[in-house]
Amino acid sequence: MTTSVESGEQPLSLGTAAARNLATTTKSVPQMQAISSRWLLRVLPWVQVSAGTYRVNRRLTYTVGDGRVEFITTGSQVRVIPPELGELPTLRGFGDTAVLESLADGCVQREYAPGDVLVEAGRPADQVFLIAHGKVRQTAPGAYDEGSTLAVLADGEYFGDAALTGPERTWEFTVRAVTRTTVLTLPRRAVEEAADRSEALRDHLRDLTDRPTPAQNRRGEADIAIASGHWGEPVLPGTFVEYELNPREYELSVAQTVLRVHTRVADLYNEPMNQVEQQLRLTIEALRERQEHELINNPGFGLLHNADLSQRIHTRSGPPTPDDLDELLARRRKTQYLLAHPRTIAAFGRECSSRGLYPQGVEVAGVAVRAWRGVPLLPCNKIPISESGTSSILAMRTGEESQGVIGLHQTGIPDEYEPSLNVRFMGISEQAVASYLVSAYYSAAILVPDALGVLEDVEIGR
Repeated sequence: MTTSVESGEQPLSLGTAAARNLATTTKSVPQMQAISSRWLLRVLPWVQVSAGTYRVNRRLTYTVGDGRVEFITTGSQVRVIPPELGELPTLRGFGDTAVLESLADGCVQREYAPGDVLVEAGRPADQVFLIAHGKVRQTAPGAYDEGSTLAVLADGEYFGDAALTGPERTWEFTVRAVTRTTVLTLPRRAVEEAADRSEALRDHLRDLTDRPTPAQNRRGEADIAIASGHWGEPVLPGTFVEYELNPREYELSVAQTVLRVHTRVADLYNEPMNQVEQQLRLTIEALRERQEHELINNPGFGLLHNADLSQRIHTRSGPPTPDDLDELLARRRKTQYLLAHPRTIAAFGRECSSRGLYPQGVEVAGVAVRAWRGVPLLPCNKIPISESGTSSILAMRTGEESQGVIGLHQTGIPDEYEPSLNVRFMGISEQAVASYLVSAYYSAAILVPDALGVLEDVEIGR
């Protein structure tokens, strides 16, 4: 028998809609979709910075022209930004704007299709190649007649700078385009002609040739003289460890917001959940999300922008393959974590599946995650994906003892709510709105260059 009101008959019992007026509902705390796993914040060792600034002291390193070159594009025409030529070792420290302008004008634009040869081993080397766009592979004859890949170069990188000065030489490697590639070539002849017109450039090149090369180890650090394997009583070399005169300093950054809660809400609607506490909880979650985003993307201290150029590599074919991750791991000792966007991890999984590889996972902080060669591959949605569908993979070693990547914060600050995060009551306005200043203080430091590596331009759509 139907008992619904819609049937026109009288109900025989109290309906649920009316009964709820007398019942206490079971409710959740406010939910938030933007909360992510925030693995970077969880795995970074956090170092107390009581003075608000952290100084990274290192041995003296001789770095000459290890930067990247930038370009401007007008339609299909590409031009190197003249001061950017100072990134080339030959022109490092040379600042005559007019001469750099003339050298930029002397660059010749060339286009290459995939597979085209840019330079061939054994041919005369008489120009430097500046890669404006695209990817090239540098190979050399191997020990057993097969070519071996020396490097994969892409946007902003260059090769052949040594050909601009000194005795005439030949290419020791072959370079082929992997993708459609646009390069600018600066001929040795253009540099010589500019030197004939400019006494400043002539003196600069002469000093470069006459200047003795300081003794250094394979990392570019000032060498420490040591004798070994000797007999008898030879005179032992004297030495000392030289430090950088202007070490890098990291100041704590801040993320802040003002939380506003009407006093009427806080007074009358605090059961069963405290309204101010719930508002604070969600606000702090948003601050922590921003904190991780800044640790990845901030130009001043973010990991993506501050990884050493010698620790940046490119994929061999485009998608992230096991070979690419092996190369990334080989660049440093004791890689502890790999971080990538979830879509990048999915792309890597597809490459493994296509090769019949099924890597074992590992457990980190009680959570099962994917891994490669036993190194956890942690998801981080703060690593950006470009409009063309490329992203990056980070590989890092952490901790001060390991000379790795560390997080910086300061605990014990006034009105501290969580470590290095405080909540300060700012007062009540004439509209009866209470305000709370919520601040999080943080930064990150890379203690030595090989603590962090980046696999760049990873294609995730193929």
